[in-house]
Amino acid sequence: MKGRIHSIESFGTVDGPGVRLVVFVKGCPMRCLYCHNPDTWTMEGAEEIEPEAIIRQYISAEGFYRNGGITVSGGEPLLQMEFLTELFTLAKAHGIHTCIDTCGITFRPDDAAYMEKLNALLKLTDLILLDIKHINPEEHEKLCCQPNAPILAFARYLSDIKLPVWIRHVVVPGITQNERWLYETGRFIGSLNNVKALDVLPYHDMGKVKYEKLGMDYPLKDTKPLTKAEAIAARKIILDGICAFKLEQRKQ
Repeated sequence: MKGRIHSIESFGTVDGPGVRLVVFVKGCPMRCLYCHNPDTWTMEGAEEIEPEAIIRQYISAEGFYRNGGITVSGGEPLLQMEFLTELFTLAKAHGIHTCIDTCGITFRPDDAAYMEKLNALLKLTDLILLDIKHINPEEHEKLCCQPNAPILAFARYLSDIKLPVWIRHVVVPGITQNERWLYETGRFIGSLNNVKALDVLPYHDMGKVKYEKLGMDYPLKDTKPLTKAEAIAARKIILDGICAFKLEQRKQ
C-alpha cells in the first residue's frame, strides 16, 4: 500500500502534542474559501510513498520527536484510510503516537463497509484534530461547497466512542466572525464528551502567494486577516456557548 503524498514536514509543532512528523496527503472534496493548500485538492502530482518509508524517517530522528508522534493531514486523510491503517499499524508497533487532522467530510455511517474500515483505523488512532468550519448548514456550503451534516455527525460519533479530539475553528471576518455562529459552535462543542483542547485560529491571507503561483483567483483577497485580540474575543464567545450548554445539562 502506498499513500499519495503532497509533502512531509519534519518539524510540526501545531499538529498535535509535542514535535511531530506531519504527512500531508493529496485529495480533498472540500473547497474552503480560505484554504491555503489548494494544491492538495486533487491527486494530481502526488508522490507515492510506502508506510515503511515514513516510519523509517520518523525512527531516524526518534529522539527529536520525544513527546511527539506522527500526524497525517492534508488534503483530507480519510480519503486514504487503507494507507493510514497500514501506516498507523506500523506506528503502534513502534510505540508512536498517532493523529489525524480531518474535518470528517467523508463520514458515511450507513455504509457498513466504510464503517468497518473507519473503525479499524480509529482503533489505531490516539487523537483527532477535528476542523469545524461553520456550524450553520447554509453558511457552511457557501464557505466549503459541502454540507456540514457529515462533519457534525462524525464529531458526535467520535464523542460516542470516546476518541480524544482537539477542535479547530478558523474565525474569518464577515463569515465565521459572528457572535451567533460562534456561540452555537460552542454549544455544539459543549455537547461532546471527548474534547481535550480548543484551537480558535485567526484567518490569515498567507495563501495569496500560492494562489498566484498556481494561476488561481484567491476568493478572499479583500478580506483582512483577523487580529489576535479578535481571535481571543471569538474564543471567549465559543467558551461561553460551551459553558451555557453544560450548565443547562447539569440542571436537567
